[in-house]
Amino acid sequence: MSAKKAIFVTGGASGIGRAIALRFAREGWFVGLGDVDAAGMAETERLCGTGFAYSHVFDVRDRAAWDMALSAFATAAGGRIDVLANNAGVPLGGPLSDNTPDEIERCLDINLKGVLWGAQAVLPWLRQTAPGSALVNTASAAGIYGTGGAAVYSATKFAVRGLTESLDAEWAGFGITVASICPSFIETPLLDQVPNQGSNESIRQRVAAAGLELTNVDEVAQAVWAAVHGSRLHWVVGKTARKIAFAARWMPGQVRKQARSLSRPLGR
Repeated sequence: MSAKKAIFVTGGASGIGRAIALRFAREGWFVGLGDVDAAGMAETERLCGTGFAYSHVFDVRDRAAWDMALSAFATAAGGRIDVLANNAGVPLGGPLSDNTPDEIERCLDINLKGVLWGAQAVLPWLRQTAPGSALVNTASAAGIYGTGGAAVYSATKFAVRGLTESLDAEWAGFGITVASICPSFIETPLLDQVPNQGSNESIRQRVAAAGLELTNVDEVAQAVWAAVHGSRLHWVVGKTARKIAFAARWMPGQVRKQARSLSRPLGR
């Protein structure tokens, strides 16, 4: 088994995934990238530097593909996987009544099933490198308090937080750290997408209209680094996320009122 620690990052072609990869590569870790975007992963590999990264094109919705991806990465990494950053995800906005069945199923399959499959597939590898190995799931501020106009997305992120708590209990005896990252809106290319098929307003436009701050991806990557080496279960990242977490705990009536006031239909 190689002495160099290894992390596998899904959604590694851009955004948070790329930032996580670069953060760990700077510390001398061997980085594995999983995504459907081969060109994006090639750029992340280039940024990580020669000898620091390995890419595998696969879809997180495919359970069998997870086994192949992790096995191939472990071989490239000298026989070990120390961390899985379960990060791949897609946005979905708009009123639930406007979301199509295909949109809902895609969001559920990537944001929730993909995280479940990843956790299930990586467990044997993390047990081999425990204690000190870790699973870090990317949740969201939308998983702290439900976001109007993003019901399905919020539901998946609440589920990721719940899964994290369950696996923390299940895997504690193995010496595996389990944590979730709950960032607010992040400055990534996802912001320029429309939230659903019926909208002509980008997510960035909606965030700006609501007066919400954007969090730099490097801050999220640093939180992942801290989560791998820390003991906290949920890591809230960014000013907006911290405000939501505080209000949801201490001023639930106020945050409920604000959520209602901001819940106009997207793209209208």
